[in-house]
Amino acid sequence: MTEWLNHEAAWREWRTAMAGQRMHHGWMLAGKSGLGKLDFAHAAARELVAEEGVQQPAEHPDILTVTFGPKDKKAASAQEAGKPYELSNVIKVEQVRDMERRLHTRPTLGSRRVVIVQPADEMNRNAANALLKSLEEPPAGTFFMLITHRPSRLLPTIRSRCRILRFPNLTDAQLETMLAASDTGATGDARLAAIKAAEGSYGAALRFAEQDLGPVAATITRLLTKGDPDLSGRADLSRLIGGRADRARLDAVFELAQALTADLARTTENPAQRASLIDAHGELVTLAAQAPTYNFDTGLLSVEIGSLLMRAAPSSDHAHVRS
Repeated sequence: MTEWLNHEAAWREWRTAMAGQRMHHGWMLAGKSGLGKLDFAHAAARELVAEEGVQQPAEHPDILTVTFGPKDKKAASAQEAGKPYELSNVIKVEQVRDMERRLHTRPTLGSRRVVIVQPADEMNRNAANALLKSLEEPPAGTFFMLITHRPSRLLPTIRSRCRILRFPNLTDAQLETMLAASDTGATGDARLAAIKAAEGSYGAALRFAEQDLGPVAATITRLLTKGDPDLSGRADLSRLIGGRADRARLDAVFELAQALTADLARTTENPAQRASLIDAHGELVTLAAQAPTYNFDTGLLSVEIGSLLMRAAPSSDHAHVRS
């Protein structure tokens, strides 16, 4: 398991609560994606359910996880047949109800049971309302750990019934240490680009490092700062992204472009450029959301990304000029 360098405070708070007379039954693990919240939840759950003298199996029957299930009936049939299947992008009410049925029996190995919901902010409305009922009247010995990247998307009534455990972003030095210990093989510019683009998320840094996006980062920075008067920047970006880039690579490129654009917007002293960078960031977010739906040609998508970046450069004509 990954050694997370940002979990010290969370462990201290969790273990202090465990040592108290009455452990709160609902916990919300909050922080951006890629901070190890799921790893923490599994390790913390094992500590909570463990009882002296009782052997604890690797697959613990008293730790239940509610997460994305099959997308539809066809996917469910494939799952039952042991074949690859497509996942839903939301947690459905049926999954929460399946979990609740298991809560009607006593824990298997001890007196405690933990339910992990991952990611809790992707429950649909019916699933959230169903979970709320269990949070309001939890069975004896049952504890909930809701992993959330965006707490504001949870129902206020769910948030009010949970104790918040916050996970801070990793520092650049911590990311450097963790990437050096990983098996990605990323070094030099590729690792630096991954750290800069990840904005404190090891999960994001790992994806960037695995995709070897150092040259892509350099080209994006060039487009943002110098424009592309001879079209060479956009051509280089298309070549580096690749004509048949898969979904994972495109997602990584979008995240990288958004991160570098946001970072430049924060640091520039040019108000006009800052406004253009903010606009470009918003357009990149929109384009990233549309790309899977519209199934854009990868080459054309690469050119569009490059054009958005180029228009934010100081040498380009800005929309935010005085008339």
